[in-house]
Amino acid sequence: MGMRYVPAVFLLSILSLIAPVNAQVLSRESQVEPLTTSAGDPVRGRAIVASRQTGLCLLCHSGPFPEERFQGNLAPDLGESAARLSAGQLRARLVDPSRFDPDAIMPAYYRTENLHRVAPKFLGQTILSAQEIEDVVAFLVNLNQQKLQ
Repeated sequence: MGMRYVPAVFLLSILSLIAPVNAQVLSRESQVEPLTTSAGDPVRGRAIVASRQTGLCLLCHSGPFPEERFQGNLAPDLGESAARLSAGQLRARLVDPSRFDPDAIMPAYYRTENLHRVAPKFLGQTILSAQEIEDVVAFLVNLNQQKLQ
């Protein structure tokens, strides 16, 4: 049996069906605007990131925390993320990382719906407040600026 050729019209129709999906994926990667009118505090943000009770970031990430032992290696170094992402992009990943990777193990720090395995007393609550998100973003942006100097 010889090879069959797929008509170009068929291929174009398939591509037209795929294109909206790709556009949707790209639009989901948009930046998130600040969640508060108050600027974030990088000192408070650093404390949240380094905290083993609040942010828990160092379970998976590593960063510029020489005083913290046992930093994670499952996720990118925080300095690397800060260097390649804008404040809005960092904020978007903190608010809901599943927008970028549906299988992400990073929790959605500022989402209350469509979550799984949430204890009843935490239903309807975010992990971090809007101001805490802004503080973490300020820390990460500041981290990037320190590298540039």
